[in-house]
Parts: sequence; C-alpha cells; structure tokens
Amino acid sequence: MDANTYIPDAFIDDVKTYLPEHLHLDDFIAACKKPLRRSVRVNTLKMSVAEFKQHCAQRDWQLTAIPWCDEGFWLTRPAQEEANLALGNTDLHLSGAMYVQEASSMLPPLALKESVSNSTYVLDMAAAPGSKTSQLAALMNNQGVLVANELSSSRLKVLAATLKRMGVGNCALSHFDGVIFGDYMYECFDSILLDAPCSGEGTVRKDPDALKNWSISSNISIAEVQKALIKSAFYALKPGGSLVYSTCTLTPLENQQVCDSLLNTFPDCTETVSLASLFPGAERATTAQGYLHVWPQTYDSEGFFIAKFTKTGSVDNPNQKVKKGAFPFQPFDKKPSQAFYAELKKQFGIAALNGSLMQRDKELWLFPAGFTEVADKIKYARLGIQLGTIHNHGIRLSHEFATVFGKYCSNNCFALSAEQANDYFNGKDIRLTTPVNVTGEVVLTLCGCPIGLGKWQKSKIKNSLPRDLVQNSPLITWG
Repeated sequence: MDANTYIPDAFIDDVKTYLPEHLHLDDFIAACKKPLRRSVRVNTLKMSVAEFKQHCAQRDWQLTAIPWCDEGFWLTRPAQEEANLALGNTDLHLSGAMYVQEASSMLPPLALKESVSNSTYVLDMAAAPGSKTSQLAALMNNQGVLVANELSSSRLKVLAATLKRMGVGNCALSHFDGVIFGDYMYECFDSILLDAPCSGEGTVRKDPDALKNWSISSNISIAEVQKALIKSAFYALKPGGSLVYSTCTLTPLENQQVCDSLLNTFPDCTETVSLASLFPGAERATTAQGYLHVWPQTYDSEGFFIAKFTKTGSVDNPNQKVKKGAFPFQPFDKKPSQAFYAELKKQFGIAALNGSLMQRDKELWLFPAGFTEVADKIKYARLGIQLGTIHNHGIRLSHEFATVFGKYCSNNCFALSAEQANDYFNGKDIRLTTPVNVTGEVVLTLCGCPIGLGKWQKSKIKNSLPRDLVQNSPLITWG
C-alpha cells in the first residue's frame, strides 16, 4: 500500500455525493492506495496470443487473463528479472510484440470493436501516447484509415514512435485541437474514439500525486472542453456510425454530464448503446444509462468511464470549413513503381503492398487504401508510412518498411540472438559467425517479430537503426 498517495478531504467529500449505493467509501480509499497490477496487451499485428504465451512460459512470466480483453494479461515476472531488467528493455517489448497498458484502458477500443470491424474510416481524437491507437489498429488489422490526432507536439512524437514500434501502417497523424474535426471533417468517420483529456481522478494508483491540484472548479473547466470535443466528434461521425467517449476520471461532471450535453444537443439523432454485456461481469460497473463507470475497487484496476453512442441520422453543421493550401504529395510514377515492386519481390519475396505509392520530393510513402477520400480535409503531420528515400539507383528502404511489412518477407530475413539484438539496439553492427555471399538489405527479427533493417556485408550485417532509436542502457539480458 502506498501511504504517500495524496487524497484531499474535499475530493472524498465530493465522491460521497455520487458513489454508487452498492460500493463502500472505505473500499474506494483502500483501492486508491493499493499499487496497480502490471498489465500488458499482446500486439497481434506482430505476434499471436498463443505465441506470446509460449514466450512468457519460457521466461517464467506469470499471466492472468484480463476478462474484457482477449489480448490483455496481468503480468508478473520473476523477482530477480524484475530487479535487474526494466520491462521496457525486454525483447518482447523492444520487438513490439506487446504494449504495457493499464487493464481498464483497454476497454474504450473494445467498446468500438464491433463497429471498427466494419469501418473504413476511424478517428482517435486524443491519441497519445498510443496505447488505444495501436489497439484500434490491431482491431482493424492495419486495414482502412485510422486518423490519430494529438494536440501536444511532444506527445505527438511519442505517438509516432509507438506506432512505428508496433508496426502500425494504416495511420495518419494530425496535430490539432480536436474541436476542428466537426467543421473540417464533417461526417467523414464510421467510428470515433474520444478518450478525452480529463482530471485523471482514476489514475491515483499509478500516480500518487494525481490529485495534488484537484478542485471542483477545475472539473467544471475541463468538462467545458470535453463538451466541445464530444460535439465536434458527433459532427465528424457519419450517420449510422459509432462514438465512444471515455475518461480516466470518476466525477459525473466530466462523465455523465458530458454525455447528457451530447444527448441534449442532438436529441433526435443520438442513441445510447448499453455496454452491460461488453464482457462477463460488465454489469457490475454499468450505470442506469448503460455506461461503464469503473471504480478502482470494482475490477482492481484504474478508474475509468466509457460511454457508447450511435448517430441515427445526419445533423446540420452550419460552420463547415475547407482546408486551404495545396496537397504536398503526388502519385509515384508508374515506371519507377514497377521497378520498386520488382526489387521488393527479388529481395524480400513481396509482390505488392496494400495502399497507394505517393511521392513528396525524394520521399516515397505508402498511403492507406481509401485515404484519398479524406486526404484534402485537413493538414496531416504524417500520412501512412515512409517506405524509403528515392535516389538515382532506386529506393533506399526505411526502418518503418521493416517494422510494418517485415512479417510478409520470405527472403532475406535474419533472426537475432539476444546478444545480437542488444548490439543492434545499441547501434552496433551485427557480427556473423559464418560469412555470407548475399547482398542488399535484410529484415532483422526478434522473437519472430520484424524490428528493423540491416545490410549484408560478408561477415557482418551493417546496422541501419535510426539514430534517434539507438539506446545506451542494458537490454534483453542481465547478470
């Protein structure tokens, strides 16, 4: 129990006014002071759940299934490993096979699972650091178009790095206040996740100081921002589409009352979807309205709130706007496209890539299939993945090509040992025990997952890891 957890009396007094009758205040306070169980989600873009379980068994990692997420597990590692190697420095994390994600944080994307499986255009309106974005991409199996927006510049960089590691290839990143989407991308999306910025009352088990600046006046101010965001999201949603609103806070000011504002603004076109049957036991956290109001003691997790709505008809938005400025990309010419695919097939056994080859100056990009429908709506920070750089003798492939498409390569793949992988992430070349006669680029794998590129050079593989990804800490093994 963390005795340093700060829980102000005024916050407790406020909680008393809306704590459900079947829950007890003492249990809530005790849960807030109890450390969180570590949880992870398997990234099925790179590894199956069955394969992940096998890897964990080999490492003596203990897994407990999270009841609402087939890919989610509470994880316990041997004490010696826990003391000597950070989870983020393990091979399963570095390879992108898993994401360290709080268990209740997995719920909002799962509330969209059925909708997303039938969606071409999906919006994650407040996306960083990328846990839910990468989860949505996995649910979409890298198909369709996933627009991930983040207002903070620094958090946008973290989001981009996460998506690269996880092998996400169908994403377009944007950098705006989310209120612009209803005006610039009116009725463009089949599914929208608004995991709204909030007061974070449910996160005290992870951050003992989460309530240091808590106040009801702050709750009220944040709620006004949330109301503007959910209205924008509803305008951006297509008729028949699904919207999930979530927060990691507890107060009705930022949860039920924000949902009420949506229902009151669009009373004839909004239908609440009950989440009572989302998973076995969901009824324990379901409100009378059909929302999930997860308290820390309910499932021994962080506090969370999730609501789902269907847009039953079109709504008029008189403030629609059109982006100004030219689109900076153009289709890659047919002849060099044919040469590029011929080289991919020769070197890696890949005949084609799903999407559109686009060029910007000397950069070659792959846009998600169907992206042209939303390409001119807003200015994007990045689109799809950069496949490589164009030069006089062809295409110099990028790190992202390997992380996204490496699993489809049948030729020129090399599985790294733990020692070799440590050298790779430390920016060193890979020494080979036996000289090779092959040339060109090679996809490097770890735990069966593609992690980057190298170049064959007889007795070694030259390291192509981008400088900003090179690490200096001990990785993968300890002793």
